[in-house]
Amino acid sequence: MRLLSTPSRLYRALAFAEMITWTLLLAGMFLKYVVQSTEVLVRIGGGLHGFTFIAYVVVTVLVAIDQQWRLKDLLLGLGSAIIPYLTVPFERSAMRRGLLSDAWRLREERGRTSLERLVSLALRHPLPAVLIALVAIAIVFSVLLSLGPPTEWFA
Repeated sequence: MRLLSTPSRLYRALAFAEMITWTLLLAGMFLKYVVQSTEVLVRIGGGLHGFTFIAYVVVTVLVAIDQQWRLKDLLLGLGSAIIPYLTVPFERSAMRRGLLSDAWRLREERGRTSLERLVSLALRHPLPAVLIALVAIAIVFSVLLSLGPPTEWFA
């Protein structure tokens, strides 16, 4: 569980993964819509990107609660996943501004609010928390996948 050992390490890994999956998705869209050769990379890249996007959102909220981010920082973190390649610059900015520490605050403290207590519980028991989070992400991902591409949701 070395990846989960610090907020900065986990956030950096997911920011980078989000950037990689954006690349796969955009390359797939280029092949499908510009070159008009295949859509297989859109399916693969889109699926990987969707799953990583949801994971990034979950981790952004988790880190924001643990590190006591202001609402503005949380919204910027969430928004960085929407614009291609912005997660890595946001992560670096967050690191420079002291928003990402090398220790989980709520691993030591119980937390004052119900959200902080939930995050504290998850950080003290990371394996079950990761498994529950992966199942929850997979469920959300499956529901979104069954709805089809976002462009078709309101058509």
